[in-house]
Parts: sequence; C-alpha cells; structure tokens
Amino acid sequence: MKIVYYSTSGNTEVMAQLMKDGIEAAGKQAELIVAADANADEIANEEVIILGCSAYGAEQLDEEYMEPLVNALSDKVNGKKVALFGSYSWGEGEWMKEWEERMKSYGAQLVGDGLIIQETPEDDEAVEACKVFGKMLANL
Repeated sequence: MKIVYYSTSGNTEVMAQLMKDGIEAAGKQAELIVAADANADEIANEEVIILGCSAYGAEQLDEEYMEPLVNALSDKVNGKKVALFGSYSWGEGEWMKEWEERMKSYGAQLVGDGLIIQETPEDDEAVEACKVFGKMLANL
C-alpha cells in the first residue's frame, strides 16, 4: 500500500507514519510517498488510494503539490476505494469535507470518513486513531 501525503508542519507526516505502522501491524506492506514525488498513474493502480494533506491557508488543499496530484487523479479514481486523512490547526475540518465531496464527484468510493487530527497526533487517542485507520485500510 502507498500512503501519499503532503505535510506543511510535519503533523500529517506523523499521521502517515502511524498509519503505516497500523498497516504493517495488520500484516501488509506500506510505503510513504511525499506528494511532490507521487505519480498519479502509479497511485491509481493501487487497490486503495490513500491521500493525506494538512489544511492549508483558509482550510484548503496544498496548491503546489497535492492540488495538482488530485487534479491528475480526477479521471482515474472512478470506482476506486479512496481514503483521506490530514491534520489541521484551526477551523472545523472544512477542507476535509470539501475534499471528500470532490473525490466523490470523481466517482471515488470513500473508505469511511476522512481522518482528521488537530495538530500533532501525540496523545494516546490520536495515535491510536491513526494506527486503527491503517489497520482498517490493510483489511479492505
């Protein structure tokens, strides 16, 4: 499994690593890929497309790396399982709701609700949520 992410301050990267730990604890292999290095065609071939991005600016996706990747995937995710995650510092997680709706409009089958964590996932509950999300993805 490939976990593709963009992390502004490192919080979403921590989430990605914890999800990787959960996937591997469930017996599957996982690879972390920063969005700048991701290839949309390769990502589209995954059984489950896993994308993470922190809230950027006024609760939106990163415009430099994640936005172009999502655009490149727009015609490749129809009927595909997609899982979304990310961290935020302020707001109510509106960027995730909008991202979910956008992926649905492309025909993606969202796997659960997008996982969002405020700031760094360092308390036990947030750490466990990321690992459980990874385990759930591994068992799809």
